[in-house]
Amino acid sequence: MDTKELLKKVRKIEIKTRRLSDDVFGGEYHSTFKGRGMTFSEVRQYQFGDDVRNIDWNVTARYNEPFIKVFEEERELTMMLMVDVSGSGLFGTQDQLKKEVITEIAATLAFSATKNNDKIGLMLFSDKIELYIPPKKGRFHVLRIIRELIEFKPESKKTDITAAIKYLSNVMKKKTIVFILSDFMDRDYQQSLKIAGNKHDVTGIRVYDTAEEKIPNLGLVPMLDDETGETIMVNTGSKSVRKNYAAHYLENTAYFHESFNLSGAGVINNRVDESYVKKLLGYFKRRG
Repeated sequence: MDTKELLKKVRKIEIKTRRLSDDVFGGEYHSTFKGRGMTFSEVRQYQFGDDVRNIDWNVTARYNEPFIKVFEEERELTMMLMVDVSGSGLFGTQDQLKKEVITEIAATLAFSATKNNDKIGLMLFSDKIELYIPPKKGRFHVLRIIRELIEFKPESKKTDITAAIKYLSNVMKKKTIVFILSDFMDRDYQQSLKIAGNKHDVTGIRVYDTAEEKIPNLGLVPMLDDETGETIMVNTGSKSVRKNYAAHYLENTAYFHESFNLSGAGVINNRVDESYVKKLLGYFKRRG
């Protein structure tokens, strides 16, 4: 992809997702993810209806009339976007690939955080950490994140969610808002997720294609494994083959839900042909 085409794609995604974050998600994001607490701002004269527990008795005694302490939310937060860039993200039978939907969701979340003056970081992972961008503020930082989401070429096509979560725990020492965006075609990450969930505010966003749920009866067909690059002949006419595939898919989905529920993390399921706007908004409102 040449520079002109890349910039055009970045701009297109910015226009769409920034409008969504400004018009739809800004307030919802703010009310969903709270700051670290309340910090002292100023004192002012007592007004009828003020909480008497906030009276500043030292200032009140000095001026011989009641003054109260005013507090404001210590707002600044950090968001970490953990994005699965393994080979399975390049699958899609609808209008978009899973990777493209994940990119738009990540950009929308990033602009929502920026609107609230929060820091945003990015981690791209496969079966290893492909790229880590430390959290920073600002529009230009978000645009860099979008560029990486669009054009980054991972070295590996495989997936290891456990390795990504362990890396998160090593680099993020303070409580962080974490979104893990993946199709979650992986297992054995439950324990590491529990540890991360005890420290961070974690949400798993599972992006999937309806064609992945079951194999149609098409006879003997070649199938490419996006994560290994291996092509094998599969007899889709076999009921047992179709049944085993569907069972394996359901097991992965059940493991995803069980793992995130046990860790106290949030869950969003988004099919590529569904509106991620409605899914995100519904999630924020339920949590807010």
